[in-house]
Amino acid sequence: MQNDDVNHDTVEHGMQPEDTPELRALYQSFQDNHMNPLWTQTGDLMPMHPKPQAVPHVWKWSTLLPLAEASGRLVPVGRGGERRAIGLANPGLGGNTYISPTLWAAIQYLGPRETAPEHRHSQNAFRFVVEGEGVWTVVNGDPVRMSRGDLLLTPGWCFHGHHNDRDAPMAWLDGLDIPFSQQMDVGFFEFGSDSVTDYATPNFSRGERLWCHPGLRPVSQLNDTVASPIGAYRWEFTDRALTEQLLLEDEGQPATVDPGHAAIRYTNPTTGGDVMPTIRCQFHRLRAGTQTPDRREVGSSVFQVFEGAGAVVLNGERHRLDKGDLFVVPSWVSWSLEAEEQFDLFRFSDAPIMERLGFMRTQVGDT
Repeated sequence: MQNDDVNHDTVEHGMQPEDTPELRALYQSFQDNHMNPLWTQTGDLMPMHPKPQAVPHVWKWSTLLPLAEASGRLVPVGRGGERRAIGLANPGLGGNTYISPTLWAAIQYLGPRETAPEHRHSQNAFRFVVEGEGVWTVVNGDPVRMSRGDLLLTPGWCFHGHHNDRDAPMAWLDGLDIPFSQQMDVGFFEFGSDSVTDYATPNFSRGERLWCHPGLRPVSQLNDTVASPIGAYRWEFTDRALTEQLLLEDEGQPATVDPGHAAIRYTNPTTGGDVMPTIRCQFHRLRAGTQTPDRREVGSSVFQVFEGAGAVVLNGERHRLDKGDLFVVPSWVSWSLEAEEQFDLFRFSDAPIMERLGFMRTQVGDT
């Protein structure tokens, strides 16, 4: 009978000790000395599976873009504020401008003929362009054209500024590892030129001219780099790669992730790994009518719809998506995609961090 009582207490109360004045005094001493006993916190510190505070959420481009345009009319860009960027705050993270515990996403807006001054920071950054053109981002003195469908990189500690050479505004997606860097206390920041160091508007940056030749590497650059030396990954090549995957699938070749689901990963040509040490960037294309299997992954991801219409199912809840819409998938939240028509989505995640630290785990379907 005594053993049965012990087993019951183990299940119901986690073998917690009897509440006595002596125990309360002990707990008060812990508190006074900035200590916490593990036996009262095990379920929070070591859950059976990830239980993120971040929640799945969708931001509609039809809401985001008008707010960015209003900011362009009301808020100047220049030294001090530095960027007219509107961060997306996950509703589960207490008002912090974090889209997830590791990732930051914002809509940046630059008006006609405006310039955002140069600065640099430890955090890694990229830009992805859903629509528009006319802005050049100048990274360590190299002007890089920003056009629809392009992925632009600004690795940590590179000076960078932006200039709009046209009479129309432009908005784009910024992604950074700010939350991870902030929580790890690794951030540094430095002002650069009050304008940009080069107002040139070349079609291709110097980095592209040196590095963007398939299968070829300059012998003058044989040292591997932590982040990719390519400033821009152009849409024409992304589009072609995805198109060829689906064509090969039609020919019976195993070229796609799932049936009707093509995907590419942007890579660092010096290592073959991710474009930046903390951020993975991918692009996904689904044929009309395709539905992907449910997936769960450790770590967080953010998607933006580039073209087409469809839906995402997050923890069983379906959300319809159109061009420009963004959504976040927190750690171990199930997700799947549905395509009403050809459905193109850009994705970035913290997968390089999770993989290097040995935390990555993936579940597809019920397995």
